[in-house]
Amino acid sequence: MGIGRIIRDALSFGDLSRAERLGIALFLVAMAVFPFAVKSGFGRAVAVQFLLYATLGLSWNFIGGYGGQIDLGGAKNVGFGAYGVALPMLWWNAPFWVGLPIGVAAAVLESLVLGLALLRLRGHYFAIGTLAVALVWQELFTFWRWTNGARGVLLPLKPTPDFLYMQFGPVGFHYAALFLFVLSLCWLNWFRKSKLGYELRAIREDEDAAASLGIDVLAAKLKAYCISAAVAAAAGAFYAVYYGYIDPASVMHMDLSVMIAMTAMIGGAGVLWGPVVGAAVLIPLDRYLGAWLGGDALGIDFVIYALIIMLVAAYQPKGVWGIIESLAPARSAQRNEWRDA
Repeated sequence: MGIGRIIRDALSFGDLSRAERLGIALFLVAMAVFPFAVKSGFGRAVAVQFLLYATLGLSWNFIGGYGGQIDLGGAKNVGFGAYGVALPMLWWNAPFWVGLPIGVAAAVLESLVLGLALLRLRGHYFAIGTLAVALVWQELFTFWRWTNGARGVLLPLKPTPDFLYMQFGPVGFHYAALFLFVLSLCWLNWFRKSKLGYELRAIREDEDAAASLGIDVLAAKLKAYCISAAVAAAAGAFYAVYYGYIDPASVMHMDLSVMIAMTAMIGGAGVLWGPVVGAAVLIPLDRYLGAWLGGDALGIDFVIYALIIMLVAAYQPKGVWGIIESLAPARSAQRNEWRDA
């Protein structure tokens, strides 16, 4: 397949309904003008975090949504990307664009090697295996001296905005996060229409039947697992420069792994827009509930947050996107279900 056709497929949303295409256009326009329409520093920060978690949800959708493999170790890839940028910057004053491929390559190589064993597991065994691997990596990064251990890494700051080191003001970070999100969305859009995407959906429905049709199950899952790692590592690299400080507790902890998976599953796993919808619900809800109900009501925000998640999971297995589909005409819902199943 030529590069031109890959780019064309990635940018083509012609198989989506007119309403979905309109939604994409309106969403991108809204995100493009957001920094100028909203002057609040907190609001801008929430928007950047939303775009970051939407990108992480998209990364999970490669292996979890379309492949049906419940990965609960996504935080390790975020950590590889973050440390891949932070450590060279600390040691050698290396630019972001030098550390980015290092972090992505480390995440992909680790996923390739360990995936050969992990992806032979099925169902909850795979989920437990990925979670265990992520916890091991967190412990290693916490106690290794060369990673600065639990003290973490404080990235050196430049006196002025610098593209090479990806250090900007709030507006610059917003557009950097938006660019990464759009790139990931286009990649997933190409993936779902590719041969590999169809193979993964067949594996998701019935792994044995897919193998009987001549699909190399392990190879297909391994490719998706590595792609997922690459996108998550790129998001981790952005996380490092955005916050300016990382440690194992912030970029490799179990809560982050679960949040990545929940973003896709609450929004709608195996659906192009699922992680975006999930992030749009979970991230502002989490941040604003914490701000509004903090202080004397400390902890109530977590209870409300958990109740909303449980209600969506219990009454609509397809997530928020399933609720949106149920409100649409039945004919449109059936067409979308056939396309994404």
